[in-house]
Amino acid sequence: MSKNPLPPAPGADEHVSLALVNGAVTLPGGHRADELGTPEEATGWLVSHGLVPARTTLLSYCQNQLTELRGGLRALFTAHVEGKAPPEPALDGINRALTKVPSARLLRHEPDEGFRRAPVHPVTQLVEHAMAQIAEDAAALLTGDEAARIARCEAPPCDRFLLRTHARRQWCSTRCGDRVRAARAYARKQQGRAFA
Repeated sequence: MSKNPLPPAPGADEHVSLALVNGAVTLPGGHRADELGTPEEATGWLVSHGLVPARTTLLSYCQNQLTELRGGLRALFTAHVEGKAPPEPALDGINRALTKVPSARLLRHEPDEGFRRAPVHPVTQLVEHAMAQIAEDAAALLTGDEAARIARCEAPPCDRFLLRTHARRQWCSTRCGDRVRAARAYARKQQGRAFA
């Protein structure tokens, strides 16, 4: 596993579903960076996104569930960008994540805090709760006003998704844009030499 060296793609800071999908990326040279490569890394990812408490420790089973959710989300975002119907297993997986834990914030009363609303779930459901939050974010993104702005980075081999900040935005980062521009300049230079 190698840490993702790229900055967050536009929209990934606001949408945890984009951040999860972009947690695995193909880098130049065909290298793969995966922020969920081990249970410890998956735990760190969830903690860093405020989805589980810092004291959480994931097992391989939980890491695999999160990785499976990421695959389903990638399939949904890909289908959306390509204007195709999503694969049924991916859609079913996201719907399972949405409904696996209760999402209602229950009314509680604490002697020192008074009334408050909070989701209630046992510690054993931390990952399921986190996955439900991620799936909810994806569902809201894919059906909301920002859906038309979802795009895939056009800098091969990068396979990250982003929210376009303007209509001409094609790349997820300056690094990807610079790499494409450098490749184009090199191709023009080589083409010029061929005609000389």
